[in-house]
Amino acid sequence: MPRDSRIIPITAVSSAPARHVPSGTFSDGSAAATSGLAAPPPLALYVHWPWCVKKCPYCDFNSHEAKADIDEAAYLAALIADLEAALPHIWNRPVMSVFIGGGTPSLMRAETADALLAAIRMRVPLQPDAEITLEANPGTVDAEKFKAFREAGVNRLSLGIQSFADDKLKALGRIHDSREARQAIDLALTHFARVNIDLMYALPQQNLNEAEHDIDTAIASGASHLSAYHLTLEPNTPFHHTPPPLPDDDIAADMQEMIEAKLAVENFIHYETSAFAKAGEQCRHNLNYWAFGDYLGIGAGAHSKLSNHMEIWREARHRHPRAYMQGAAKSQPKHHLNDFISTRQTISATDLPGEFMMNALRLTAGFPLRLFTERTGLALATIENSALVARREGLLEMVEDTLRPTRQGQRFLNQLLARFLAD
Repeated sequence: MPRDSRIIPITAVSSAPARHVPSGTFSDGSAAATSGLAAPPPLALYVHWPWCVKKCPYCDFNSHEAKADIDEAAYLAALIADLEAALPHIWNRPVMSVFIGGGTPSLMRAETADALLAAIRMRVPLQPDAEITLEANPGTVDAEKFKAFREAGVNRLSLGIQSFADDKLKALGRIHDSREARQAIDLALTHFARVNIDLMYALPQQNLNEAEHDIDTAIASGASHLSAYHLTLEPNTPFHHTPPPLPDDDIAADMQEMIEAKLAVENFIHYETSAFAKAGEQCRHNLNYWAFGDYLGIGAGAHSKLSNHMEIWREARHRHPRAYMQGAAKSQPKHHLNDFISTRQTISATDLPGEFMMNALRLTAGFPLRLFTERTGLALATIENSALVARREGLLEMVEDTLRPTRQGQRFLNQLLARFLAD
């Protein structure tokens, strides 16, 4: 999954008006048993590139320092074998988006990206207007590479900028500096109509003015999509073992409110916990995640969420690139999905409400009630009691036929989500 798939502490403020519907209008009177899906949800494809030049001390994603030349041909062959082995589960379903994440996918040669996308087109019905995103590190790109990625079919670029301050970039362990960050954005906008900038705030020893400078610089760049993440100390990372000096919660909250206010003035829509976009520029791939759509993940450590008319399940690929590629070697000449998958688990009817809400309630506009049944196969009565509790606590509200987090619910998203999680 892309970077903004995690639940993180936030202090979001929504300016949308609330029109409450009286309690009791939520019930549909139906049984809370799974009935299966009437139709499969939209399908996306995620491709994981597991290598980086250097592992950042805050990063808990499945990434590995490339200490030697990467055998791109072998990894590409493994990706293709993995996709072929998975085809029976997604047969003839159109793919609406492709997201190549990592790691640092911009490390790959342009020829590898071209061959990868050609192999995908040959094996799945990729929609003609499919969104195809590639993540890039400013320290690993140049004009010729951007041009080649665009010619290969990439039509959206996501740049991991994080900050425009050299001291903050150094503290985060990034391999680029502020000059390279600005240069990468200019090059990206030359070759791609759709560019996302990843920023982080509440950085080591960061003050409000410094965070404001970062967001002002990002706005001035002309990018149509911004992602703003609160730096969190994830378990099993160097920052978690040896925490750097971070701003306190009140300053971090001020930063979040400042970011939202500035982006609102510039007509950026705050459509998801950490995502802001100009009208029509929302990331379609990520929106499919939050709407509990299906996605197939291929590559080392990639995760999938898939469904059919009988069940919904999650699966994960082997995390280490070596183990993943060994699976492809074992599969010759016929590809077996079990050679790539490390875990597979059906999502129970008990866990489905929480799984759905952990995604859908990241959307600031919420979700239409019918979507719950369409994407889970469960009756609305399944979540009614939890929703009523959350509404009484001021965390959730009904607006016509839409259920959405309130201002308080956005600020305390984890507390809101807990209302829907199975014991």
